[in-house]
Amino acid sequence: MTEKKKFRAVRGVRDIVPPDSSLWNWFEQTARGVLESYNFREIRLPIFEETELFARSIGGETDIVSKEMFTFLNQFTPEERYEDLQERIPEELSRDPGEGPIQALLEENSPQILSEVARAAARVRRPAESLTLRPEATASVVRAYIEHGMQTQPGLVKLYYTGPMFRRERPQKGRYRQFYQIGAEVLGASDHPAIDAELIEMLTVLIGRCKVNDWTLLVNSIGDANCRPAYIEKLREELHKVKDQLGPDSQRRVETNPLRVFDSKLPEEQPIIEKLPRISDNLCEDCQKHFADLLKQLDLRRIPYKHESRLVRGLDYYMRTTFEITSPHLGAQNALAGGGRYDGLSEMLGGPPVKGIGFALGEDRFIEVMQTAGGVNAKPTLDAFIVWMGEPAYPAALSLARRLRGEGLRVELPAEEARLKKALSLAERLGTRFAVIIGENEVSTGQFTVKRLDDGKQCKLPEADVAGLIRAAAPRN
Repeated sequence: MTEKKKFRAVRGVRDIVPPDSSLWNWFEQTARGVLESYNFREIRLPIFEETELFARSIGGETDIVSKEMFTFLNQFTPEERYEDLQERIPEELSRDPGEGPIQALLEENSPQILSEVARAAARVRRPAESLTLRPEATASVVRAYIEHGMQTQPGLVKLYYTGPMFRRERPQKGRYRQFYQIGAEVLGASDHPAIDAELIEMLTVLIGRCKVNDWTLLVNSIGDANCRPAYIEKLREELHKVKDQLGPDSQRRVETNPLRVFDSKLPEEQPIIEKLPRISDNLCEDCQKHFADLLKQLDLRRIPYKHESRLVRGLDYYMRTTFEITSPHLGAQNALAGGGRYDGLSEMLGGPPVKGIGFALGEDRFIEVMQTAGGVNAKPTLDAFIVWMGEPAYPAALSLARRLRGEGLRVELPAEEARLKKALSLAERLGTRFAVIIGENEVSTGQFTVKRLDDGKQCKLPEADVAGLIRAAAPRN
C-alpha cells in the first residue's frame, strides 16, 4: 500500500496557532487602538499589484525588486480581453476618434459600434500582465491615494494597514517569506517636522503599551533632490577607491545606488563604511533646518534618540527624515520598525504633488520581542465552564451559556453530560476561571453553584447574577 503524503507548510511560511495567535490578536488590537487615537484610519489593500508599481517606486536596482519579489503572469482569457477592451475603447477612442461614420456613431454613443470594435480588438492577442505579491505596502497606499482622489479630503490623510507581505528571502530566525506588517502613512500638502515627530511618537507609544522597554530610536536625514545628487557622486568617487575591498553586493551598489552600501551588514565592510563621507555633512540649508527642527520636536516630546549618520532606508523613494527603532532582543538583525519621508513618490506614480511619511513594523519580530520582554500576558482565559448533570439541566445550561456569551465572556458548554469530577478536571486543564455546576437541585431552586477553580471557593447564585460575579473577578493585564 502506498503511503499517503504528509503535507507540511511550505518552507519560509508558517502557521500561527493558539496560544500564540492570542498574543498576535492582542497586539493587533492594541496597535489599532493606538493608531486610531492619533486619528489614523484603516485602509485595506489588495494582496497583489502590477509589478511595475513596485519596480517604479521601490527601485529596479534594489534587492527587493531584483531578487525577492514573487511575480507571476496573468494570462487573459478571450472573455477577459473582451470585457477589458469594452471598458477601455470609449476612453481611448474619445481622445482622437477621427472623422466619418465611426465618429458619428461614437457621438451618438452607439453601443452597437462599441461592441463591434471591442469584439474585433479582442481577437488580437493581448500579452499577459505581470503581477506581484506585495513586498511592502507604501507604494500600494500611494497608488490607492491617487486612484481614489484622496487629495481632495480635508487636512492630512492619515492611513494605517495590516496584513501579510511576501519576499523571497532566505528563511531564518525572524524572517519569513510570508511575513506580517502594520504600517502607517501620512499624506498631504505639509512636510512640517512636527508631522514626522508625531508619527515617531505614536510608534514609541505603541512600544510602551506592549511593555517593551529596551529599544533605541535612530534618526537621520538623507537629503533631497537639491543636495543628495552631489553627495551621491562624492560618495561614489570614494567607493571606487575601495571597491576591490567590498563584497559583490556592495560593488554592484557602487554603480546602481551608492547610498545603499550603508545597508551592508558584513562585518569586514564596516571599517570601510565608517570612513565614508556622511550625508549629514552634505545637506543643503533647507534639509539641515528640517532635520534640526525634527530633533527639537523629538526633544519637546521627550523622546530619546540617537543621530545615526549612516542610517539610510533600503527603498529608493525615501528622502530627508529616516528613522529606525532597534532592540537588542533581536540579536544581529535588530531592526524592530523603521520608516521615513517620501515626498515625490506620488508624482513618481503619476499622481499630484504630495508630501508623505510613514513607517512599517514587522509583526513577526515585534511579537518575538514582546515574548522575550515578557511584560504582556495575552494567554486566552476561559471564563466559565458549565457542568450540567441530567437532561433536565441541559436547557438551563443552554440559557446560562447564551447569557454569559452575550456579556462578552468566553464560555465552554460541553455537548455531552459528564461526571462532575471528570468535567472539573477538564475545566482546570483548559485554564478555566469558574465552573458553573447545574444539576437537579440547581434547576429546582434556580440557584446555580459557581466554583472558583484557583482556590476552590464556591457559592450559589441565580442565573442573572452569575455574569456579574465572573466579570468582577476578571484579571487585568
